[in-house]
Amino acid sequence: MARLDLDDLPPRIAAVLTDLPAGEELLLVQHGAVVGRLIAPDAPEPEDAEPEIEPDQKLREVFEHFRASIEDEF
Repeated sequence: MARLDLDDLPPRIAAVLTDLPAGEELLLVQHGAVVGRLIAPDAPEPEDAEPEIEPDQKLREVFEHFRASIEDEF
């Protein structure tokens, strides 16, 4: 598979490529003839996300981890 680093392109071209909406096609034209076609991939499906944790529960876990770290040090 060919690879193109967007950092090597002029900023305007890189912006067109990165701002392409999902499923949108981009024609590559040279001397008036179509030489290629790029299709932006659809947004990836979110992988198994962790279940939402209540803020209080998250805070308790952080403090518990902190307390355990301190106890391990001393």
